[in-house]
Amino acid sequence: MTQAIQAPTQSAVSSGATFTALKCKECGTEYELKATHVCEFCFGPLEVTYDYSKLSQTVTRETIQAGPNSIWRYRPFLPVETNTPIDLGTGMTPLVQANRLARRLGLKRLFIKNDAVNMPTLSFKDRVVSVALTRARELGFSTVSCASTGNLANSTAAIAAHAGLDCCVFIPADLEAGKILGTLIYGPTVMAVQGNYDQVNRLCCEVANSHGWGFVNINLRPYYSEGSKTLGYEVAEQLGWQLPDHIVAPLASGSLFGKIYKGFQEFIKVGLVDEKAVRFSGAQAEGCSPIAQAFREGRDFVTPVKPNTIAKSIAIGNPADGVYAVDIARKTNGNIESVTDAEIIDGIKLLAETEGIFTETAGGTTIAVLKKLVEAGKIDPEETTVTYITGNGLKTQEAVQGYIGEPLTIEPKLDSFERALERSHTLGRLEWQQVLV
Repeated sequence: MTQAIQAPTQSAVSSGATFTALKCKECGTEYELKATHVCEFCFGPLEVTYDYSKLSQTVTRETIQAGPNSIWRYRPFLPVETNTPIDLGTGMTPLVQANRLARRLGLKRLFIKNDAVNMPTLSFKDRVVSVALTRARELGFSTVSCASTGNLANSTAAIAAHAGLDCCVFIPADLEAGKILGTLIYGPTVMAVQGNYDQVNRLCCEVANSHGWGFVNINLRPYYSEGSKTLGYEVAEQLGWQLPDHIVAPLASGSLFGKIYKGFQEFIKVGLVDEKAVRFSGAQAEGCSPIAQAFREGRDFVTPVKPNTIAKSIAIGNPADGVYAVDIARKTNGNIESVTDAEIIDGIKLLAETEGIFTETAGGTTIAVLKKLVEAGKIDPEETTVTYITGNGLKTQEAVQGYIGEPLTIEPKLDSFERALERSHTLGRLEWQQVLV
């Protein structure tokens, strides 16, 4: 696979682009809008900046609602120039009012932002990859890649296939079978690395430097990460152009957390929603909880850990944006908590049984932390709380095998059915008695 650098055609480029530069989050040095992600002076991460004055003059609620039913209704807030972005219908996923789960937990107004049904690969990663590959195409890349714990590989492979881009993805070799199959089906080259995600990521940095490919979460990371802002925009729009009181989201690198925050702040800045203090709480698995540990211990730095959890999609031991996630939780009066693998499985089951949503382990982590925060009195029952579910449970079925029972095998006879039905009622009563005890 080779990279042919080609500029986008003038007819496809919008003169109304509102992003202006890449800026270091630490020292403020600005860079051209190229494929780069680290400051040359202080090694801080680079972030896209925008002309908010221009946005305030040109974007209204009405112009957004007149746009496509996808993340591209928010195109002025995203770092692409083209009028023809890669659009597979990604985004505008349901905001479900979770009444049964709310009653179980003792909350009044709880919503689930359900990216378990996002297009095309059933996770929030479709948002960030749609933006990253649109920008990669503008910058002339013909080969795209990523370091992934599963969902990102699925999304990169699928969207690259749709866009006609060559694709080579890197994953830890011990990923769940559903995520490996869900990448291979699109025909990319898949490199299964014998190591954890952090080792995969280090290898990918070397490959990016030596091969000149567009890595969505390395040299294209400033553009890629902006796609997560759409999870903030959609919630505000779906709540009737209002912000929630409290959000709970999973933490892996910490980027998702920061971009939802940025999305809310941008809508406030350009006058699309009223200013409001939103509390931000994050969720990690105990087997990989460097951000939660830093928050709990009052540190302003994150100490890397070696992952050991079933929640592989959020098992990043050295999170690039961890310190920024800690800062957001603190300044918004939020929290960052961790839960055990057993609690994660219970969280998956709880969401499925109450709301009919089957989430993967990252979502189980988030629901388990939501429950833990409620029980600790850290979520006000009167608050409007939004919990982000970022992936589909069909990808991580191994996590719940052995914990959800088995089908009742019967003969094709009425009396066999009746005996099995009575047996199931008896088992159900016993289970409830155990719960009550």
